[in-house]
Amino acid sequence: MDMEKNRTILVLNGPNLQLLGKREVSIYGVETLDDIADKMRSHAASLWSDAELVFFQSCVEGELVKRIGDVVLERNIDGIIFNPGAYSHYSIAILDALKALGGKVPVIEVHLSNVHSREDFRKNLVTTQGASGVIAGFGSNSYLLALDALAHIFKKQTNL
Repeated sequence: MDMEKNRTILVLNGPNLQLLGKREVSIYGVETLDDIADKMRSHAASLWSDAELVFFQSCVEGELVKRIGDVVLERNIDGIIFNPGAYSHYSIAILDALKALGGKVPVIEVHLSNVHSREDFRKNLVTTQGASGVIAGFGSNSYLLALDALAHIFKKQTNL
């Protein structure tokens, strides 16, 4: 457990993720976004002594861009886990907001499904160009793996 510093992680979710558990369960599973948040809180507690997870979901591209911009301006977030949903395939506005972070805040992009085994248009991931890494295809565990990835990044930063 990383006891050196408490961590604040922003968990961003894009369009249609509020429908998890009801939408295409054969692809996205039966867990809701709240179920995933509960699992993440539990896993974060095993990684950091006092982690704070801040959850934000929106179907509105501009709201997601603004929330990322708030991180740039306020510098109050240590890392971001982001499932941009369909915006990952074409949102230059979200990519530009992620790039505005200037690499100072690690971003792990997550996808519940393996986007590379689905329709061709899903293989184009524009927003990943602004991410530190991408985790896809592990269902809700993609979010937990993203927490592990952030823990690894934070440990590496501490050892520099």
